[in-house]
Amino acid sequence: MPNKESVVPQVSGRRQRSYRHRRLREIMAILSRHEITKGITPVKLRAIIEDLGPTFVKLGQILSMRQDILPKGYCDELEKLRTDVKPLPFATIVSEIEHAYGERAKVLFASIDHTPLGSASIAQVHRAVMRDGTEVAIKVQRPDAYETMAIDMAILERLTGLIQRFSPTGDVIDFKAVLAEIWNAAKQEMDFLIEAQNAEHFAADNAGIAYVGSPKIFHHFTTSKVLMMSDVKGIAINDIAALTEQGYDLKEIAEKLAENYIKQVIDDAFFHADPHPGNIRIHEGKIIWIDLGMMGTLSRRDCDLFRDAIAAVGTKDVDGFKTMLLNLGEHSQPINHSRLYADLADLMDEYGNINIGEMNLSELMQKALQIAAYHHIAMPRSVTMLARSVMTMEGVIAMLDPDISIIEVMARHVAQKSPLNVDYRQITRHLLHNSAAAGKSVLDIPVYLADLLKSTLKGQSKVNLELIGSEEPLKKVERMVNRLVTAIITAALLIGSSFIATTRMKPTFMGIPLLGFIGFFAAIILGSTTLISIYRSQRKRKKRRF
Repeated sequence: MPNKESVVPQVSGRRQRSYRHRRLREIMAILSRHEITKGITPVKLRAIIEDLGPTFVKLGQILSMRQDILPKGYCDELEKLRTDVKPLPFATIVSEIEHAYGERAKVLFASIDHTPLGSASIAQVHRAVMRDGTEVAIKVQRPDAYETMAIDMAILERLTGLIQRFSPTGDVIDFKAVLAEIWNAAKQEMDFLIEAQNAEHFAADNAGIAYVGSPKIFHHFTTSKVLMMSDVKGIAINDIAALTEQGYDLKEIAEKLAENYIKQVIDDAFFHADPHPGNIRIHEGKIIWIDLGMMGTLSRRDCDLFRDAIAAVGTKDVDGFKTMLLNLGEHSQPINHSRLYADLADLMDEYGNINIGEMNLSELMQKALQIAAYHHIAMPRSVTMLARSVMTMEGVIAMLDPDISIIEVMARHVAQKSPLNVDYRQITRHLLHNSAAAGKSVLDIPVYLADLLKSTLKGQSKVNLELIGSEEPLKKVERMVNRLVTAIITAALLIGSSFIATTRMKPTFMGIPLLGFIGFFAAIILGSTTLISIYRSQRKRKKRRF
């Protein structure tokens, strides 16, 4: 009977059980040969994964994008796993194609290249020519890739205790949950229908950009295990000599590449999660993105928060960055807000005297993720994928032109989308800026209240409040709450009225929309009342002292 808590499919059948037992012995022998009881260094981890075979290579590639799970040194080492594996025999490829299409290969194709364009852990790609002369590329999944990976994942699940014990992060990482996430990501990559959908989505997002392209998908010839697309020619983006020889301007390529990547992240919320040089080509003046199996998706809310983070970095706004981090992640333990603020302030101080164009965005993101992990704030998978993707993209852009900064391009993109670009009157702009700052502080209140409520429900909240004497202390607390509520309402009125003041709404009074004027007037009355109340209470305290 399968374990109800299992996160991967359970293998069944005599043949599968026999393979599983044999495979388990192989894995244990490899782990023993590498002496994992003496610890696992980054280099040793990569060597183990390579010895374990193609399934583990794919898992390692996925894991390399998760610096919230493994330290940076391990992720960097796993990046080196992007190497070709031994190609499948051509007869096997033909057999898989015929099985998928239910037709003899020679009936469908005039020719299929015997030499693969690439051979990876999950699939192999061959050029082919259709009977009508159309040049295509066929991506064929390795036979039993899904079943083999499922068995390996089931074995890994049984070994989670051993992994937990010897992993450098075993005391804080739930490896069963990590396995579930990796398995879900691997399943998506093994379903070529999903990759076909990704390609269509990507093509639609970039349809209006003349310098961006991607392979065309032939849906009638695409199944979950065989993907047919247009043959992509061109020069690999890391072949600097060939690009220069063909007369391409490397600086222009770098700028357009950065701009398109930022558009994918900020505007489309759908970005290439694995933009290494092998997945980007230059052909006939276009940047061609290929291998769209691993794509990152951000929610609109996450995109807005990411924009807020870039703006906060540009203005060194620690409060804004902290709010973004808390809103973006999830936490099951109470947050030490003062410690979190101090850690983020230290992070901002590191970049205090550096212009935004000189900042290393991937480094900044990785450090922010490390701070989040330290404070037990779990980031969405899409965000950690983005962090790794940005790191890869920065490397590609630096190879083309080291003077181009991806964070500067991103900041410029965010600024162009900002409503503050409008030419407001100076006084309104100043008021709007201050009101927005107050509004953001107000929006923090639900976060803090949620933390307090969670702690209270768990019986973890502590209130150090000493009430001595009569009911006067309670009255003081009541007055404080009343003033806080009044301040919140005043800030809301200022923000709303400031936005209204920038419109052409009628009727107007003294050149300002009447509704906005009423809001300003009400805010002034409420603010003045609060200030007078504070002033009177201070005078009473002074009199009592004498």
